[in-house]
Amino acid sequence: MEWLLVFILGAAIGSFMNVLIVRTPRDESVSFPASHCMSCNTPLRVWHNVPIFSWLFLRGKCSFCSAKISVQYPIIEILSAFIFLFTAMKLGINLHSFGIALVFTLLLSLSVIDFYYKMVPDSLNLAALTFAILSATSLGQLGYNFTNALLFAGGFTLLRFYLSYALKKEAMGEADIMIAATMGAVLGIQLALVAIFLSALLALPALLLTQSDDEDSKQLPFIPFLAMATWIVLMLDTYVSVYMAGLYG
Repeated sequence: MEWLLVFILGAAIGSFMNVLIVRTPRDESVSFPASHCMSCNTPLRVWHNVPIFSWLFLRGKCSFCSAKISVQYPIIEILSAFIFLFTAMKLGINLHSFGIALVFTLLLSLSVIDFYYKMVPDSLNLAALTFAILSATSLGQLGYNFTNALLFAGGFTLLRFYLSYALKKEAMGEADIMIAATMGAVLGIQLALVAIFLSALLALPALLLTQSDDEDSKQLPFIPFLAMATWIVLMLDTYVSVYMAGLYG
């Protein structure tokens, strides 16, 4: 029963993440106006906002104007529900687990925004970093998270300067630096380095497939791969740590 409640909570958080994904890039308030159809602007009823099930019940169409509702909505809600469920199964049902799950739902939102708009809202990025630092089980871990975030932010900033100088153009955005800080706070130094390496491996096939003469097509959003790699390493942290210990002693 408790796992079902965690799943439902995650789906509800995912519903709010959909609001952030749609409204934040447009600089719109996430509170006003209330949820409404994007086509006819008719305010939605309470039963139109039930995560996952409303989209299925309405068959992906607005009940007022029959305009199609993007499948993004149930997908984000389902993914958020599973993020909360798997995080709770991994870390237990506690405030630490809740904070980490929030970090990954925010990273999911940032990934979708980065994919669609090629932008990363500072408000969501800072929120993810803040939750990553504060999601600690003790004051000692809070300081540890903060230190790791600073180390990764500083390391990425230094790397940004070197790459930009070598390539004669901006090689890395400020958003990537904050994402790196979030990775450091969530995973720690060693595991975060593994996640960065894994994200590069995950992005490589996509980068090769999108190569063309069109310069815009080469702007592959990298945050989805950073987020995906961070999630994989967190879920498999024990195996990764054992492998790293066997590899380097």
